[in-house]
Amino acid sequence: MTLRRRCYAVGLALIASGLFHLLVFAIDGGPWEGPVSWRKPTTFGLSFGLTLLTVTWLSGYLRAPRWLLAVFAADCVVEVAGITVQAWRGVPSHFNMETPVNRAIAMMLAAGGFILVAVLLAMAWYAFRGDPAQSPSLRLALRTGFATMIIALASGAAMIARGVTLVNSGEQQSAYQLGGFLKPLHGVSLHGVLVLPAIAWLAARLPWTEPTRVRLIAAASFAYALAILAALALSLSR
Repeated sequence: MTLRRRCYAVGLALIASGLFHLLVFAIDGGPWEGPVSWRKPTTFGLSFGLTLLTVTWLSGYLRAPRWLLAVFAADCVVEVAGITVQAWRGVPSHFNMETPVNRAIAMMLAAGGFILVAVLLAMAWYAFRGDPAQSPSLRLALRTGFATMIIALASGAAMIARGVTLVNSGEQQSAYQLGGFLKPLHGVSLHGVLVLPAIAWLAARLPWTEPTRVRLIAAASFAYALAILAALALSLSR
């Protein structure tokens, strides 16, 4: 089995994990929001799985080293596993420094987050560099999609920084409540890297000229930028 097929399988397994925990929530109940809920293994399993499938697909268009994809897949598993373990233990996953075990898992998740940032920034560099053999519409979609990914990474880093700052200030509960203040922005911007290249892929299969496809991707990019701005406004209003 090739590396990309393995990554597709892992991505599907993560999505299955998210759906399983959605079923657990439906049966077990409890709060959906808050630092301790079945929401976290559900949403992180679905989001990381979808992101891994997306990055695996797009890696075929990038001239990036294969090891970047392997590191990304392994890190996705570690992140979802840490969050899932904490959910089953009934304790918060992020910013939880209350016991040595919780601190170790929280630090693992934070370190994994920084690895994700580094890998995705490297892939974004290859996307921005472009491939002359690709159509202009696909190059634009890849560049804009990875630009939205960078916004997602920046908002994620900002949430981690705020949560860690609150924890270091002795405000553990405030870290749980306020650490995720940019979640709407993070969620919307995270998946532009799937939506825009997918539109380019579909447009390439329609009997349109390449200038028309470029205008379509430009319009879709503008619409997605508006969605990101709306998500930012929602995040800051909470």
